[in-house]
Amino acid sequence: MTTPTTARDGATAVPSAAQSPQLTEAEKKELQVPGGRSGSSKAGSMLPPMTPKLAVGLTIVVTIALFALFVPFFVDDPNKVSDVGLTAPSAEHWLGTTQTGQDVFSQLAYACRGSLFIGLTVGVLAVALSSFFGILGAYMGGAVDEAFSLLSNVMLVIPGLPLMIVIASYMPSKSSVLVAGVLALTSWAGPARVLRGYTMSVRSRDYVLAARVAGEKPWRILFVEIFPNLIPLLASQAMSAVIAAILGEAGLSYLGLGATDSYTWGTMLYYAQNGMALILGAWWWFIPPGLCIALFGAALALINFSVDEIVNPKLKAATRSQIKQWKLEEKAGKARSDAAFTQSASPAHTKEAMAS
Repeated sequence: MTTPTTARDGATAVPSAAQSPQLTEAEKKELQVPGGRSGSSKAGSMLPPMTPKLAVGLTIVVTIALFALFVPFFVDDPNKVSDVGLTAPSAEHWLGTTQTGQDVFSQLAYACRGSLFIGLTVGVLAVALSSFFGILGAYMGGAVDEAFSLLSNVMLVIPGLPLMIVIASYMPSKSSVLVAGVLALTSWAGPARVLRGYTMSVRSRDYVLAARVAGEKPWRILFVEIFPNLIPLLASQAMSAVIAAILGEAGLSYLGLGATDSYTWGTMLYYAQNGMALILGAWWWFIPPGLCIALFGAALALINFSVDEIVNPKLKAATRSQIKQWKLEEKAGKARSDAAFTQSASPAHTKEAMAS
């Protein structure tokens, strides 16, 4: 004797997901909206979703950028010397003064501008160099790719910080542009290797091959078919280059090899170290620049995490939402199967089946 699994009208006796006792109310509501948030537009998929991490990072970056852009117009000359040396923060000097009576708040305003200038310059130069040697070499292939790969490998095995120290030590007058050039020269090889591998992957995709078969010009294939797919990766590399540049400039300046024509966070730390600020307890001299470096680096890292969700599909919030949706559907399906089995195995249903 076989147990029937259908009702007399031929339809399967399966309760709905909302009637399942194994699903919580939150899961039922979430299951009613398949797919989660919509993000179907191509332009929207190139932008990171607004998350708390991205909001905090953008707030900190915009605040520091506005401070560096406008505050230097309203403060005194950072090199102005007075007779109130090593005074604590007060209404007259918001962040105190140095050993020679220079206002720390004025120095911090100009240092923010100098550090951001070096960081942005290095970011642009590093992305330009890595794009040229990575993307162009991978697209052209052949001897050009081999030559560019050899150059990238040579630059990779050279230690960055010692090379920066050697180059900076032989420069009699070190301007901000010169320091930025040294930092960019030592920071493009790694991103170029990443871009080369990604470009070679994109180059072999169907739409790129179709464009070649259709007779499209090489420059159009490169800039229209390949380059847009690399924009999130380039943005991530640019922010990483800015963080590395600010930290590298701070390291060079702390060793006395930084820019001599402008204030930066690194030069402030250098002067504070030479003035024995830590020994004298002048915390207002070295904490503000160190805190700015930490905050700006953390903010760019938070933004970079959001950009990584575009570069790496496994990190996308939409992907996590879809996986959660699949798990809910699987749980609902199992609940329906259990309910159908329980109903078919009930005594009343068995007697009815035997009678029929």
